[in-house]
Amino acid sequence: MSKSANEFAATASYIDISIAEQGLRLLDSGAVLAEFPVSTAKNGLGEKKGSYCTPTGWHKIRAKIGAGLPINSVLAGRRPTGEIYTPELALQHPKRDWILSRILWLGGLEPGKNRYGDVDSTWRYIYIHGTPDELMQGKPESHGCVRMLNADVIALFEQVAVGCRVWIHE
Repeated sequence: MSKSANEFAATASYIDISIAEQGLRLLDSGAVLAEFPVSTAKNGLGEKKGSYCTPTGWHKIRAKIGAGLPINSVLAGRRPTGEIYTPELALQHPKRDWILSRILWLGGLEPGKNRYGDVDSTWRYIYIHGTPDELMQGKPESHGCVRMLNADVIALFEQVAVGCRVWIHE
């Protein structure tokens, strides 16, 4: 897919994620509908499997997971565990990479860049998801995903559909 963000912005709704700003904007025909802080990968930008980097380029939301779950619901393997995140639960599982509230599972749209082979965002399990709010420090801290505050990811989840385009860039 070679359409630039500017070409796409003039005609459609999409999510714009800026790594430099650690921000996410939901846009519709160039108008900002919503803005949220995010946390991307601690290891920076990159598409390679096992890099723990946030992939760049055009993606789409391939699945929405967690509709109707209570805020701070814990998800593992894209399924609710039945737990609700609390600081006490975090103390019991200090090494867990918390995925909370909702998941927007991304699929790359650019063959050889973020789709197919060892750069495929889908099979790298790259998500936009909730994280413990206290971990949102305005800097890159994730293992490749795009982390959001729980109330924010729920709000975004309600505003987008499967197939919505996502532009991830510096």
